[in-house]
Amino acid sequence: MYMFSEKDIRSVVDVNKTALDLVEKGFQKLEQGEVTMPPVLRVDIPENNGEVDVKTAYVKGMDNFALKISSGFFNNVDKGLPSLSGMMLLFSTKTGFTEAVLQDNGYLTDVRTAAAGGMAADFLANKNIKTAGVIGTGTQARYQVRALQMVRNVDNVLVYGRKPERVAQYIEEMEKTLGMEVKAAESPEEVVRQSDAVVTTTPAKEPIIQKEWLHSGLHITAMGSDAEEKNEVAPDVLGAVDVLACDSKAQVFKLGEHHHALEAGVIGENSSISELGALSLGSAQGRTKEEEITFCDLTGTGVQDTAIAVYAYDSLREAGKGTLFEESSG
Repeated sequence: MYMFSEKDIRSVVDVNKTALDLVEKGFQKLEQGEVTMPPVLRVDIPENNGEVDVKTAYVKGMDNFALKISSGFFNNVDKGLPSLSGMMLLFSTKTGFTEAVLQDNGYLTDVRTAAAGGMAADFLANKNIKTAGVIGTGTQARYQVRALQMVRNVDNVLVYGRKPERVAQYIEEMEKTLGMEVKAAESPEEVVRQSDAVVTTTPAKEPIIQKEWLHSGLHITAMGSDAEEKNEVAPDVLGAVDVLACDSKAQVFKLGEHHHALEAGVIGENSSISELGALSLGSAQGRTKEEEITFCDLTGTGVQDTAIAVYAYDSLREAGKGTLFEESSG
């Protein structure tokens, strides 16, 4: 069994076209019925504003599959710690033995989540994006914009966060990373009204985006709502958009923004909702007109975890990284 550190993993995996292509292939396999993916297992620790999720998926024909353990403790920012952590375990699909421990501290989750966001924007956002809007200032607020920039030309970024010091830090860092102007917004409303594409990246439990802020040509990717009680987008927003999309219908009706819209009676389980795999394979349509308003709900899937973990493992082995733990003869 191999063990790989976050440092080594970061040296071979990044938010780039390779990651996006691998995640897209994973979604294609899911759409084609070649993936076994059980429901998400989650443990809530409410007194510390925390949760631990377990996700996994077997992709037919692959030699390995991942089991991902991911924690989100959203008071960590006040302690000077990242909100997300975790690891991925890689198992042989032939023997069931553990092949590797990827001690990534949530990094691979961040990469595969950003890749899904880039994929969503590629099928749903307009070709010309003057302003990209971001609500939130954490890791995904950074990575989602990087992924968006891979599939669209973006002129500038508008960001809203609750803490001015974190907004200032985000602006300073992202202007260097993106090579473009990044401006602070006074409110989430300003972000939505002034942007061509918006990404929400918060653990909010009360809706942020409101229906009356929507405008012609807007695309929204909501990726923060990955638990029943999380909710970044008012339910009636989903009833007002022209195209609804998601990573997995089975998940978004339990965990995502669709879950809240379903409970509110805004949409039904038979509403027209396109999964990313179907968009990629051309069996569903994304944006067809510039004036359409599009929406994608990302809850994070096990097939993304297997796709990125197998790629990381192969790249790490090729680079000669990691520590091999020999089986004890006793």
